[in-house]
Amino acid sequence: MYAVIRTGGKQYRVKTGDVLEIEHLSVKDPKVSFKPILVSTDDGRTLHGREAGDFTVAAKMLGDAKGDKVVVFKYKNKTGYTNRTGHRQLYSLIEITSIGDASARPEPQPEPETSAEPEPETTGEPEPAAEAAASGA
Repeated sequence: MYAVIRTGGKQYRVKTGDVLEIEHLSVKDPKVSFKPILVSTDDGRTLHGREAGDFTVAAKMLGDAKGDKVVVFKYKNKTGYTNRTGHRQLYSLIEITSIGDASARPEPQPEPETSAEPEPETTGEPEPAAEAAASGA
């Protein structure tokens, strides 16, 4: 199964396990999801449009990287004018973890809240020190 996703103004043909170098994504969460524009299933069907909209491509961020330096050199003849500048593009490395039907995926279960300190159980009987203070001794 493969899918075609669009990110950063480009389209990528991806399958599970692919590692891609895409335009820089400034996201905090290491898990990223994309909506595919085309999906080819294992049984040979090709889905696009609304049918492909039911699918989700899940990926995890592996990190950021810089591309090769692109050197820009300007030169004007007979004037002595030269100008040299450069640019390094930022990229994000992602690994495709799954391509699946978004409606078939189970909803994440919320974790039950647990208190950091267990509360002591009371038996209903006052402690001996509390009894002595209450009797007026």
